[in-house]
Amino acid sequence: MKTAIYSGMTSRNQKKPPKTGAAPRRKRSWLIRLIGYGLALTVWGTVGLAGIMAWYAYDLPDIENLERAAGKRAPTVTVKAADGTVLAHYGELYGVAVQLHELPPHLPHAVLAVEDRRFYDHMGVDPIGILRAGWVNLWAGTVRSGGSTISQQLAKNLFLSSDRTVRRKVQELLLAFWLEQRFGKDQILTIYLNRVYFGQGAYGVDAAARRYFNKPAAQVTAYEAAMLAGLLKAPSRYNPLTNPDLAAGRATQVLQSMVEAGWLSKDQAAAAKSGRAVMHSDRLGGQSRHFADWVLDRAQDYISHDGGDLIIHTTLDPRLQRLAESAVAKNLVASKKRKASQAAMVAMRPDGAIVAMVGGASYGASQFNRATQALRQPGSSFKLFVYLTAFESGFRPGDEVEDAPITIDGWSPRNYGGKYRGTVSIRESVARSLNSVAASIAERVGRTKVTATARRLGITSPIGTDPALALGAYEVTLLEMTSAYAVMANGGIGVWPHGITEVSDGEGNILFRRSGGGPGRVVEPEHVAAVNDVLTAAITWGTGKQAKLDRPSAGKTGTSQDSRDAWFIGYTADLITGVWFGNDNNSAMDDVGGGSFPARTWRAFMKPAHEGVAPKPLPGVAAPLSN
Repeated sequence: MKTAIYSGMTSRNQKKPPKTGAAPRRKRSWLIRLIGYGLALTVWGTVGLAGIMAWYAYDLPDIENLERAAGKRAPTVTVKAADGTVLAHYGELYGVAVQLHELPPHLPHAVLAVEDRRFYDHMGVDPIGILRAGWVNLWAGTVRSGGSTISQQLAKNLFLSSDRTVRRKVQELLLAFWLEQRFGKDQILTIYLNRVYFGQGAYGVDAAARRYFNKPAAQVTAYEAAMLAGLLKAPSRYNPLTNPDLAAGRATQVLQSMVEAGWLSKDQAAAAKSGRAVMHSDRLGGQSRHFADWVLDRAQDYISHDGGDLIIHTTLDPRLQRLAESAVAKNLVASKKRKASQAAMVAMRPDGAIVAMVGGASYGASQFNRATQALRQPGSSFKLFVYLTAFESGFRPGDEVEDAPITIDGWSPRNYGGKYRGTVSIRESVARSLNSVAASIAERVGRTKVTATARRLGITSPIGTDPALALGAYEVTLLEMTSAYAVMANGGIGVWPHGITEVSDGEGNILFRRSGGGPGRVVEPEHVAAVNDVLTAAITWGTGKQAKLDRPSAGKTGTSQDSRDAWFIGYTADLITGVWFGNDNNSAMDDVGGGSFPARTWRAFMKPAHEGVAPKPLPGVAAPLSN
C-alpha cells in the first residue's frame, strides 16, 4: 500500500523531466533563420559592394598600357648659358630611367623606410599602415601621417588627379590592387622611383640626384639617399638648396627610420651622417630668369616645337651676368634715397650677342622685363641719331654752332640749368648735352631724316617727327637703344640683338643653329668715326664723366622730363652696355640724371668686365679729344 502510494506521487525535491516537442524545434528554427539572414546580408552586401566598386570603376583611366602612362609627361625646356650653366628649367625635369638593380641598396631602402616600410608584405593596401597612421594622427590631433602605400601613390601619379574625393580614393585603391596583380614588387618600385617628384622640377631619382648633387642616382651616398627620400614628404620645405638645415634634419630622421627597419646599423647611420652631402646647383639663379624668359619667347620664332624636350643654348656669360646683377643691386640701394625703385641693364658684344641682362630690381617680385619690354623716354641718349644724321649731312665734330634759346612751332627746349654757352663746337654740344643745339640741328637736317636714321640703326618702336623728337620724347626700349649704339662700337655694321646660338631636342639633334650676322653695313666708317669722336668727349670730360674708364670708351647720358627716366649707354670696342633707372609708375625721381646712378652703374660693371682684356681703340678715334 505504501509502496503504491509512494510510487504514484512525486517527491517535492525531485526534478521534473525535460519537456520535449515544440520548444527545441523553435530554437533550431531561429538559428536557421539567423544563418539565412547572415547569408542573405553577405550576398547582398557583396552585390552592393560590387555595385559600388563598379560605380567608381566605370570611368577608370586606360590602365592596360602602363608603359604609355609611365612615359606620358610634359616636355622640358632647359635654357643654358654660353658655358653650359643652367639658367632655367621650364616644365618637368626627368633624368635617365634606372633599374632597381642599378641603384645602391641604400637608395630604395631610404625611400621605403619613410614611405612604405611594409611594401613587400602587403597586396597594394596596408591595413596595418593605415591603422598606424590613424593612431599617429589621433595622438597628434592633426594629420601628420598618411596610410597610402607606394602602389597607391604610383596609381595616383600615373592615372589620377590629386583631388581629395571619395571617388579618387576608391579608384586609387582599385588601381593599386590592379598594379599588384599585374606587376611584381620590384617593377612597381622601379616605376615609382623613376616617376616620383623630388622638387625643383625634378621627377625621378636620377633627375633629383643630378639636380641636387650633380651625379647620377647610381652614385649617391647613403646620406644623399636619405636626403632625397626626405624630400618626398614636402619637396619645397626640405629642399637642401634653399633650406639646408631643415633638409639635414629630415635626412637624419630618414637614417633613423632605416635603422629601425633593419636596413642600416647604428654605426652605418652614424658614418653616413658624418659624410654629409656636397650640394650642387647648376643654375645661375639671380636675375638671369629675365633673360631666360626672353630667349624662351624668341625660340618659338625659330623652331616648330612638336612637344618634345628642348635645350636652348644662349650667349649669356655667367661671370658678366653676376657683375651686372651686383652693379645694379648696389646702385639701386643707393638710389632709393632719390626715389628710384627700378633699374635695368643689358650688355652685348659688338655683333649683338647679349652677354648679360638685368630686367629689374627683383625677378621674384616682378617678371616684367624692363630691358626688353618697358617703353621709356630715352632723353638725350636719343641724340645719337640727331648727330649721326648731321654728320651724314656734311657736319663735322669741330664745326661751330650757336647755343641759344630757340622756339620751334611754339616749343622752346631748355638746357639743363637754363644756361646757354653761345658759340660752341658740335663736339662740346654733345659732350655737355646742350638741348637747344640738338633741336636746332634736327631742324636743319630734317626730323624725317632723323627718324629714318633711328630706324636704320634698329629702333622699331613707334616714333614720330614732331620737334621734341630730337630730345628723346618718344618711348623706346633699352634693348633697342643699346643695339643702336653697338653699331658705333663695331664700325657701322647693323646689329640684330640675339641671345640664342643653338636649339636642340632631348636626343641632341640640332633644331636650330644661328648663322650669319645682321643687316650689314648701315653707317659709313667716316661717320662712325665722327660719332665716336663726340661720344668719347661725352664720357671723357662731359656729362658722362662718372662712367670714364682707363681704356678707350664712349657713351651718352639721357634724362627725360622731371627725371622720370635716367639713362647711360656706352661702349668700348669689346662691349656695349645700356643702363636705365626709373619707376614703374613713371613717377619722378629726385634729381636723378643719366650722369649719376646710371653712369656709375655702367662703370661698376664695365670696369671689372674688361679685366684681362687688352684695350682697343674705337673705330676712327685715336685718342680722346678736348673741346
